[in-house]
Amino acid sequence: MQKPQLLGPIMATSNVTLVHPAYFLLVGIPGLGPNIHFWLAFPLCCMYALATLGNLAIVLIIRVERRLHEPMYLFLAMLSTIDLVLSSVTMPKMASLFLTGIQEIEFNICLAQMFLIHALSAMESAVLLAMAFDRFVAICLPLRHAAVLTGPTVAKIGLAALTRGFVFFFPLPFILKRLSYCQRHTVTHSFCLHQDIMKLSCTDTTVNVVYGLFIILSVMGVDALFIGFSYVLILRAVLELSSRGAALKAFNTCVSHLCAVLAFYVPLIGLSVVHRLGGSTSLLHVIMANIYLLLPPVINPIVYGAKTKEIRSRVLHIFSRDGR
Repeated sequence: MQKPQLLGPIMATSNVTLVHPAYFLLVGIPGLGPNIHFWLAFPLCCMYALATLGNLAIVLIIRVERRLHEPMYLFLAMLSTIDLVLSSVTMPKMASLFLTGIQEIEFNICLAQMFLIHALSAMESAVLLAMAFDRFVAICLPLRHAAVLTGPTVAKIGLAALTRGFVFFFPLPFILKRLSYCQRHTVTHSFCLHQDIMKLSCTDTTVNVVYGLFIILSVMGVDALFIGFSYVLILRAVLELSSRGAALKAFNTCVSHLCAVLAFYVPLIGLSVVHRLGGSTSLLHVIMANIYLLLPPVINPIVYGAKTKEIRSRVLHIFSRDGR
């Protein structure tokens, strides 16, 4: 079977010739052979099944149970929806790469995957910030919680998170298309990320570097700053409570959210540090990227299912009814 041409049509724009490849090559995990990749596909498929079933169960339970139509659970439904889409954007292609060894991904499909990964990550960051704000109001201003976070307000926050993620990251595919890719076409990951595609260019990437740094600081950076500030205020309010039992009960409502924040931001910060300090993409870089994208969709439904009494009791009720 004849292998397709690597280089696609050459585009000429305003006296500048752009060379775009027909496809990129995904490496997977560097240093691992086809046999190891093949066996890694099975736990990856299990992770995808767990992420899909877990997040779908949370969304459906919150939708069916009217008593769960409160800000905290509505934000959780948004988070689970984002995780559901994000895992579907990354894990099936990654599993296909590991199982079949087919490395090719079309140029435009790679850019579309890259946009969805970054935009959905920004939306998840915004929802985590909204959940932190919900916990802040519930603990620090409990009498105003119902008045501040009404149904329409929660819907507007969700729409704002969706719009911000789309608007900030929509330019990325276009500023990558203005680059030429003359020699290297191998992406040292199992999926497409902006910084890795940018490194393959043989032309000036100043615009990409500046804009990429701007959006990571103005989106994830600002969100992380406000989440940290919210928890400083929450911790201060909890420590001022006279009863130790009341303090533990109040802070216990934040444990699930703290786990979700750590699962999202710790790999993100680690990935950013490794990317900024390192030169060529290393194995550590690839592992951090995989943890950043694959861990939250799997761990969030487990944490929230275990720590949230209403969701846990509903799941147990479903299984006990099916077992009869």
